Amino acid sequence: MPPQQVNLPNGQIYNITAVFGGYSFKSTNLDLHHSAMPPGWTVILQTEDEVDEVNENLRRKSRISVLREPTDSDDPNQKRTIAHRFVQPTIQSDSVFISSISMPANSDFKGPTSPTRHIALMLWATLYWYFHKDPPKPQICTEEGALTPELGRPKAEWRIKVKREGILKGKNIMQKLERMGLVASEDSCVGTDTDIRLPTGWAETFVSQRAFWQTDPRIFLFTLAPQQHSPFPTQSPHPSRPASPDRNPENRPSPRPVDSIVNTTGILTDGLSAGIASPGGPFNSGSHLPTFYPPPPPQYTFTNHIRHPIRPKPPRQGEVFYTRYIPSVEQWLSFRIPSLSHRPVPHPHLGPIGGSMPATANTNSIMSPPGSIATLPTLASFGERQSDLDLLHRWMNDPRVNAAWSEAGPRERQRRFLEDALNSRHSFPVFGCWDGRPFGYFEVYWVKEDKLGRLLGGEVGNYTRGLHVLVGEQEFRGPHRVRAWLSALVHYAWLADSRTETVMLEPRVDNEKFLKYLAEAGFYKQGEVSFPHKQSAVMKIDRESWVAPCT
Repeated sequence: MPPQQVNLPNGQIYNITAVFGGYSFKSTNLDLHHSAMPPGWTVILQTEDEVDEVNENLRRKSRISVLREPTDSDDPNQKRTIAHRFVQPTIQSDSVFISSISMPANSDFKGPTSPTRHIALMLWATLYWYFHKDPPKPQICTEEGALTPELGRPKAEWRIKVKREGILKGKNIMQKLERMGLVASEDSCVGTDTDIRLPTGWAETFVSQRAFWQTDPRIFLFTLAPQQHSPFPTQSPHPSRPASPDRNPENRPSPRPVDSIVNTTGILTDGLSAGIASPGGPFNSGSHLPTFYPPPPPQYTFTNHIRHPIRPKPPRQGEVFYTRYIPSVEQWLSFRIPSLSHRPVPHPHLGPIGGSMPATANTNSIMSPPGSIATLPTLASFGERQSDLDLLHRWMNDPRVNAAWSEAGPRERQRRFLEDALNSRHSFPVFGCWDGRPFGYFEVYWVKEDKLGRLLGGEVGNYTRGLHVLVGEQEFRGPHRVRAWLSALVHYAWLADSRTETVMLEPRVDNEKFLKYLAEAGFYKQGEVSFPHKQSAVMKIDRESWVAPCT
């Protein structure tokens, strides 16, 4: 089996090689000095089948099939298990555990401050690779449904069993992973066993595909500093110094405008691509601590006589708040906040560019051949790129876009449009990027206090999100790319607040193509509402029915 590769959201890349009984993960980043990521680890990944008696035909499925012999302590009525080589995902018969970790010399590797978080990081990365594989058929065969046609059989949720073996056999490891939200167990009782060294109740621990994709990766995945392959720049517009603050304002130098920050190498890095709030991107951490924080307790306020929770501050101008590698197009998809700066926002993707861009792509964009390291924007090439305001001006004056948004006009009109979007208290603007190149404009809003919420009345939850969408670059249109960025926007909504149960869109009723895309993505039509300027279909998707983002 040829080596496989997994691109983690923080830019780290691991090669996966089949070994006896499982798979070996090895980092492609050779510079592991003071890294928070382990250089490699090995997992045992198997497919298990329950049998009532020894079945020689099943035993011969694989040379490494193992039939566990019964012991005196086993229940005689309990089914025994045959484990054989993992070939492809099954709906609920796969099992995994971490068997070993590759640890270099202490001088070459900064050991983990929290071993449990280190283990959680490796298990999360393993599951990220596993759940990118082609999903198995959801239908299961039961004794009662043996004669039922396959498509009519009951469906099960895609799960993988996490076994308390190997590295995961450590004291309280499984309990900690469960409290972190990575694993789950349907056995929710305390139990009567008093031996804490061999706790019971963890034999059927699992991770489901649905729960995995709805868990914020920042709980487990973090970097101490932007890595070689990170899609985020390392520069910050405001350097941080550990010295005490200068109490004499007369001696304090005036802060430079963000637009003027240029480093000594001649590469323009005004810091906006990563944002002032998180210069290393959403996964950058100054310690061995995650960058995820749970939502605060709700506090309430009123907007236009509508009572709703006080909303959290959105990301800063230029800040990248979502990134994920899309294997089907071999490119990184990211979302960031647009900037009012008159200079172009630095390329937010400084790692290896994925596949080649569409044939009609602008040749002035900063791109590299497939699989190579992206070229950093120099002062010369930087001048060839457009600012966010220029991009928005060009997109809004496209007749196709203007037919839906009606925002065509001089550049000053788009400036006011973007200023209003940045000043909104219930929504924020978003630029979508493929390999760092902006392709579209979106708005993420809270429906409760939006015009749509007022039209729907009391049917809207406190944390329901809404989306407005616009694809400006012609070469990035098409059904597959729509599925990718649409599912990513929904994915972000689930991750941003675990209390969000529904995402809505309200496209015009005659936009048949987009309504079809929404239906294919899992949205359903609730009804219609009448705005002063259009008749809209109310399209919804619920967390409960959502499974995974498009890959």
